[in-house]
Amino acid sequence: MTDRIREFLRNRRDDGPCVVVDLEVVRENYFAFARALPDTRVFYAVKANPASELLHLLAKLGSCFDCASVAEIEMGLAAGATADRISFGNTIKKERDIARALELGVRLFAVDCQAEVEKIERAKLLTGAKGVKVFCRILCDGAGAEWPLSRKFGCVPEMATDVLEHAHRRGLEAYGVSFHVGSQQGNVNSWDSALASASAIFRECATRGINLSMVNLGGGFPTKYLKNVPGVPRYGDAIFRALSKHFGNQLPETIIEPGRGMVGNAGIIEAEVVLISKKSDEDTARWVYLDIGKFGGLAETMDESIRYPIRTRHDGADMGPCVLAGPTCDSADVMYEKVPYMLPFSLEIGDKVLIEGTGAYTTTYSAVAFNGFPPLKQYTI
Repeated sequence: MTDRIREFLRNRRDDGPCVVVDLEVVRENYFAFARALPDTRVFYAVKANPASELLHLLAKLGSCFDCASVAEIEMGLAAGATADRISFGNTIKKERDIARALELGVRLFAVDCQAEVEKIERAKLLTGAKGVKVFCRILCDGAGAEWPLSRKFGCVPEMATDVLEHAHRRGLEAYGVSFHVGSQQGNVNSWDSALASASAIFRECATRGINLSMVNLGGGFPTKYLKNVPGVPRYGDAIFRALSKHFGNQLPETIIEPGRGMVGNAGIIEAEVVLISKKSDEDTARWVYLDIGKFGGLAETMDESIRYPIRTRHDGADMGPCVLAGPTCDSADVMYEKVPYMLPFSLEIGDKVLIEGTGAYTTTYSAVAFNGFPPLKQYTI
């Protein structure tokens, strides 16, 4: 909670739950990444929070943008980034969207199979684009991440060389390799094994006459929730050691794609207690219903993967276990039940609660109008 957010909430008109993002915290986070990995370009993951004020700030600071759709590409361009500062990082793209991105000047694309390479080749021929680069995403172990990634994106490292050779033979520039070690990654050494795989791909491609240039180190940089996390400098040190270990003096170009680590700790949600009840007289846990839930922006509480810090005016009072749930008529809209959340016994209906670390993956996960509840409001200050 920054003084700026505290002052904003004190003076705002109460119009339902909202998230407030302090851009000064985002600024500090950007420079922390820039200092920790000074030879690495920062590609902010737009999906984490695409607020226009936030994108304008980052563009002004020099950030590049990792985009998952044409709409996000257009947001990055509108914020002031040039097309050479944008990556189309989604490995699942419609051919017409690839063509549109090429028309907008984007030349950097992620792939993880030969079919995606062929779509980019056809779009390149259609638009007459030159200098189109592709990087192949590989699967890697997400152990240590609070929000592990599935096998939806990436191929096994052994396949990546064939995918990149396919791109080379199709007239595209086989540019490099990417991976993602899992979101909210608490282990600073998680990049080591992925970089070992990337180095092996570089060497195998070289034997085929293909000289790769870039490693995309992905995201995974955490924000603080209930548990402390390592600072950005520790990640920078560990990544640089791993790069030196596996690439020696021939260090590749590198980029990172922070999303949560860039904006997560910059945001606070203010919500309201709608109801407190028990399911039976024997229950030891109360049910606390808020005016925000999984469908209002807290989707990352799914499987209780992300446990947000919650503050109330009663902090310091005696605490008891609670099941925390949202307001919608959907039985899945329960955030914390497997491991009950400890909240003050003196908490009352109508009390405001502050949910910290909610600057990332909240507004973009908020439903448009499920049960008639409006999307989560966002204010940037």
